[in-house]
Amino acid sequence: MAERSFKAEVEHLRKGDGDTFTGEGILAITKALLENGVGYVGGYQGAPISHLMDVLADAEELMGELGVRFEANASEAAAAAMLAASVHYPIRGAVTFKGPVGVNVASDALANLCSSGVTGGALIIVGEDYGEGSSIMQERSHGFAMKSQFWMLDPRPNLPSITKAVKDGFELSEVSNTPVMLMVRIRSCHVTGSFPTRDNQRPPLTVYDAVANPQSDFNRVVLPPMSYLHEQDKINVRWPAAEKFITDNKLNEMFGPRDADLGIIVQGGMYNGLIRALQRLGLADIDGTTEIPIYVLNVTYPIVRTEFEAFCAGKSHVLIVEEGQPDHIEQQLGSYLYRSGGTTKLYGKDVLPMAGEYTGQVMLDGITAFLKSAAPAMLPDHVRAPNMNPPQIPDLSTTVPMRPPGFCTGCPERPIFAAMKLTEQELGKHQITGDIGCHLFGSLPPFEIGGATMGYGLGPAANAAFDGGGEKRAISILGDGGFWHNGLSSSIGNMVFNKSDSVAVIVDNFYSAATGGQDIMSSRAINDTKSTNNPISKALKGVGVEWVRQVDHTYDVTKMRDVLREALTTDYKGPKVIVASSECMLNKQRREKPLRAKAIKEGRRVDVPRFGVDADVCTGDHACMRLSGCPSLSLKVLDDPLRDDPVAAIDQTCVGCGNCGEVAHAAVLCPSFYQADVVHNPGRFEAWRAGVRRSVINRLQQRRDARRLRLDGIAT
Repeated sequence: MAERSFKAEVEHLRKGDGDTFTGEGILAITKALLENGVGYVGGYQGAPISHLMDVLADAEELMGELGVRFEANASEAAAAAMLAASVHYPIRGAVTFKGPVGVNVASDALANLCSSGVTGGALIIVGEDYGEGSSIMQERSHGFAMKSQFWMLDPRPNLPSITKAVKDGFELSEVSNTPVMLMVRIRSCHVTGSFPTRDNQRPPLTVYDAVANPQSDFNRVVLPPMSYLHEQDKINVRWPAAEKFITDNKLNEMFGPRDADLGIIVQGGMYNGLIRALQRLGLADIDGTTEIPIYVLNVTYPIVRTEFEAFCAGKSHVLIVEEGQPDHIEQQLGSYLYRSGGTTKLYGKDVLPMAGEYTGQVMLDGITAFLKSAAPAMLPDHVRAPNMNPPQIPDLSTTVPMRPPGFCTGCPERPIFAAMKLTEQELGKHQITGDIGCHLFGSLPPFEIGGATMGYGLGPAANAAFDGGGEKRAISILGDGGFWHNGLSSSIGNMVFNKSDSVAVIVDNFYSAATGGQDIMSSRAINDTKSTNNPISKALKGVGVEWVRQVDHTYDVTKMRDVLREALTTDYKGPKVIVASSECMLNKQRREKPLRAKAIKEGRRVDVPRFGVDADVCTGDHACMRLSGCPSLSLKVLDDPLRDDPVAAIDQTCVGCGNCGEVAHAAVLCPSFYQADVVHNPGRFEAWRAGVRRSVINRLQQRRDARRLRLDGIAT
């Protein structure tokens, strides 16, 4: 069950000549692929392109009609390897994944692909999420393009430019026999707009046609001496062909006056931010007409030297707007200027930050600093005045607490870490590593379990150095998505091969939950196009893990604690794996809430569990929160003047998972938690019984109030 269904929007992908498509960037990319005769598409979900995989999955029927093969790959490496179909055959192929981590995972396949070269157009759509919207380490994909020498497109973030980049990317790839990376930032993925559509094109040669007539060419095999020739071909043939196509087709754009003393060079994806900064300085209008010449690099690699030198001719000052580090583009352009003997002064990371996202304010400050040095007369009076300082943005980090991501309300992973915390209290602290996925939140308060993560599916492998027969066994966390992505071979296989005596906990929440809830091999759902219901425990035993424990209800904290204790204290020597299974609550609620709402509307009886805390019983020690951290569990101040400390309280966001009560009971904390079922459309007997109960309770309350001792009219 994906995070979002695009079934309705997918129908717009059938639009043809003379129509107008309106929507967001993800859908526009899919439409552009179909319009440009793509023969096969694959990929692996991950922000900010998760929705692209969801759109492709929902559009599988349409793609089938056009003879387009779609595959939701097991990893980014599998997706990149799929592009091998374009090596020998003139078939256009596209794959997509998150960058740069996806590029890292796919690096082996991409390096081989770049060496052999391609016959058909090969497009790698990378969702670059550098900056404050990112969930990963702060890196860029640009360096990989330079290392392996594939071309990189970074189009302006509007739908016409993005869809044109898909067309240009395929053609550039075919002309230069080189794979092309199309970088779409967060803003590009989710920008909305419109563009005129064309008819969808069936690929001239489908993969089904190609497999019926196999072709091969040993010259494209990456083996000596062919691999030495590949390197020469990149430099002597492919690169010049790419530069010629870029200049002939004007893939890069120039805006503003042709003759000026200064200019700005900008990555295509940063164009909107640059224009907005110039608008705020009164140097551009709402339509993008600018008083300063702008050279937009819709192709950020390779940089065409002749274009750059032509832009700099006659200019004494040029600014390079390049988000992120290292400053690859600035270094390259600086080298070109030095070699040509040019006198143009180059600005870049001296007025703009070396690291961090170029937000609106950062961009404005950088452009202002550039103009103060290069052309102060162009600045508005209030900016140019020497005594006028811009308003200072307050440092909110000193007053607003940091809000890292955390588990959702009712998350089945929360009780796993509560059980680990209880085990830790009993057996002492253990060496624990985490993994990519929701379970990494366990390293944050209130659990603070695990403190390192090395990659998707590498949790147990990251603990390999600690598997040296010490007094305590190391524990590692691995998600079900990571297990099927890379963990089965790199982590579990590694444990079996090296006869590891450590413990691995596989968090099985039925989906690739962290990327949007897509189905995976072990999902319990029935999927018409994918193989699901493949138990993780069977795969474990298949690769040689003998000690396997399956927990089918993670909310049973007592059982989870007991199984963990057994794994850490057993005399068995060898890999010990616990599969902790419960459905992701977010996906469960997405599925059940519409069904429940429909049933209530139709008048059927529905009961919804809710948990609460008896304020009269709660002692206010808050130990339950230290082992839960659920967003629905908070504090409440009582009106009782004799009780100063706030007590625990559960708000209306509770989904009735029962974790708070389970934690309380497993930790032997208190009996203050209770469950109440909210009944919709009760039967006649239930309604009568509830009425009788309310009547009895009201009478007892009235009698109690009447017997209270009153002093000066105040009840006590």
